[in-house]
Amino acid sequence: MTASGRARFEGPIRSVGVVMRSASPEVGPVLERLERFCGEHDIEVGFEAGSSPTLSFQKDAVDLVVALGGDGTLLRAARSVIDTGIPVLGVNLGRLGFLTSLPSTDLEWGLERVLAGESYLDFRFTLRTTVDGEGGVPPFFALNDVVIHTSGAARVTPLSIEVGHSGRFEDAGSFSADGVILATPTGSTAYSMSAGGPIVAPEVECIVVTPICPHSLAVRPLVVPANCEIRVGLLGSQVGHQLTVDGQVVHALETRESVVVGRQREPVPLVRFAGQSFLQTLRRKLNWAARAPERA
Repeated sequence: MTASGRARFEGPIRSVGVVMRSASPEVGPVLERLERFCGEHDIEVGFEAGSSPTLSFQKDAVDLVVALGGDGTLLRAARSVIDTGIPVLGVNLGRLGFLTSLPSTDLEWGLERVLAGESYLDFRFTLRTTVDGEGGVPPFFALNDVVIHTSGAARVTPLSIEVGHSGRFEDAGSFSADGVILATPTGSTAYSMSAGGPIVAPEVECIVVTPICPHSLAVRPLVVPANCEIRVGLLGSQVGHQLTVDGQVVHALETRESVVVGRQREPVPLVRFAGQSFLQTLRRKLNWAARAPERA
């Protein structure tokens, strides 16, 4: 599937991979509950690379990945299953948990719903990022956003933006700013929103281009079709630049390198349950359009 949408999650579930925020004091008891539940239902449990026992989500037959943590843990889990079609269930141990599906108190309830075929998959598209240079850097993948920005001291830098298809680009302009955010609809409620970008429903097929503190009154966020590629050029040679992926992966950029961002082939399926919706989450988690009751 290449488009955003929903489908029933029908299993079967024979193996579960776990991605977790190990530093969280809450993760131990929740992990014990998860392992106990899986043991009672004859489900194999493995962990992301670096843990024991280890399952490679790219190679092994994992039917479901459970992310124990907050949104950052879910983003890491999503990147670990790029192009595999493995669903991700986010269990919130953090503060906000905008992307996760369950609080930790509902872990067993949610797993029971999954096994009973009473959950669905919410397909979210991701971004593929390549760096045009001589270093042969492998591509980066993001569920939320890709940010090209200055490193070190806070300074503006000139950037160019081009938009196109299949390697043929049209100049969209240039501006001086602290950087630029390229966000999916999923990531529109993260850094992009804080920088003044629009909130976009997940079903919308687009990429949001949000300048960070542009030094101009004429520069505003830009929304382009999801089948476009966006090339960001570094025009300044006096300032260091870096690429940040989902707020977690950082790569230093060389002078005059450019960054090309486009849609990745396959979406990441997130597990959801009946009654959950984007607008409900927006109201409940971010207090969108919240207001006091009007007087009688």
